[in-house]
Amino acid sequence: MNPTPRFTNSWYHQLPGFYAEVTPYPLENTRLIWHNPALADALGLDPALFSSPAVWAGEQLLPGMAPLAQVYSGHQFGQWAGQLGDGRGILLGEQSLADGSVRDWHLKGAGTTPYSRMGDGRAVLRSTLREALASEALHYLGIPTTRALTVITSDTPVYRETEERGAMLMRIADSHLRFGHFEHFYYRKAPEKVQQLADYAIARHWPELAAEADGYVAWFRDIVERTARLIAHWQAVGFAHGVMNTDNMSLLGLTLDYGPYGFMDDYRPGFICNHSDNQGRYAFDNQPAVGLWNLQCLARALSPLIAVDDLNAALDLYPQALSQAWGSHMRARMGFLTPMDGDNELLVELFSLMAREGSDYTRTFRMLSATEQYSASSPLRDEFIDRAGFDAWFSRYRQRLLDQQIADGVRQQAMYRANPAVVLRNWLAQRVISAAEHGDYAPLHELHQVLMQPFASRDDDYTHRPPDWGKHLEVSCSS
Repeated sequence: MNPTPRFTNSWYHQLPGFYAEVTPYPLENTRLIWHNPALADALGLDPALFSSPAVWAGEQLLPGMAPLAQVYSGHQFGQWAGQLGDGRGILLGEQSLADGSVRDWHLKGAGTTPYSRMGDGRAVLRSTLREALASEALHYLGIPTTRALTVITSDTPVYRETEERGAMLMRIADSHLRFGHFEHFYYRKAPEKVQQLADYAIARHWPELAAEADGYVAWFRDIVERTARLIAHWQAVGFAHGVMNTDNMSLLGLTLDYGPYGFMDDYRPGFICNHSDNQGRYAFDNQPAVGLWNLQCLARALSPLIAVDDLNAALDLYPQALSQAWGSHMRARMGFLTPMDGDNELLVELFSLMAREGSDYTRTFRMLSATEQYSASSPLRDEFIDRAGFDAWFSRYRQRLLDQQIADGVRQQAMYRANPAVVLRNWLAQRVISAAEHGDYAPLHELHQVLMQPFASRDDDYTHRPPDWGKHLEVSCSS
């Protein structure tokens, strides 16, 4: 363990003009209510650091930290929004790890910055807990994401729809580079800064490309493919981000900026998790198309560096990369360990049955994992009203399993590793939030432990359909 983490500040030193220097603005009577021991251990942090809220509330800077707010712009709900930037978050510094890698420490809810616009620069306990839980949930599902290290609460009132308590979250990430960073300088007609930022990104995160003659092209191709793989994985587990604005898109293909996200309960392809998304732009089934649209925005911003033909050729990789990643995930979820003709038709037919009946997305695939290829009965049958429709489909599905000639035990274990028993349903998050707002943090710690083992077999309320009160929770951008 390192008693004192070592921080560098490449963004601060190498990119003047890309940020504003700021300092965190403290909250009143801060308390550390949760920290992430597994992540802390991976970062080599001394447990003694968590004995006080000072560092995690921005009241004490660790040696080497140089806090700043990054400037960027973006397209929000399809419209150019102009300058945005870190309006309630501060990049404190970049921790150097023993293996030579670096992690950003980013404090959310740390007060106003020059980019806060009309905002107060604060976060509330509700939104902070939602981000902490969601980032952990996706991490343990194997989906690239930022991570949460700590959550702080306070006595400072913050006003959203109602008065709430101010909170802070320490977010850890390989990088906070966004599509919107490049858009900002492109639309400000500063191509030299677009190139400076691209060179910084490549040197820091794609060093193997720095000396290549077509390094910019290879770099953009990789961004396209990372984005496609990320969204394919979201789709496979039934996750909707909710606010896929270009300023919320990570250059490294990480899930970034959790707000009104949602995991589907009932299978509804048009699922809209963001109550503020009146047009359904960021509906679940629109995410793949929006991902490409956002990449096209990034391509435009990179056009001073990369020829249009090369940009278009890279964008053309997106559908195939998405399809390949999606196909791989869904074959695993279906138990198709060897690809065969007709696999997609079986999946589409299952989705059609699920959509008609509002089948629970996560439970359906988890229960499917228990299928025995020599048995015509299935516990999943009782989940369907249209028994004849299910029986017809299940007969073809069992035959498909028989055709691949793989023992049930082998295939079932592979499916259990691909089909989680637990996802972060909105009602589970809300139950934790309600308890925490009344000073009870035990449910938060318990849910985190459950989310760390999403593929473990269990039969309790973490795996069940939501109760009536949790079926229609509305989540907005203030979440």
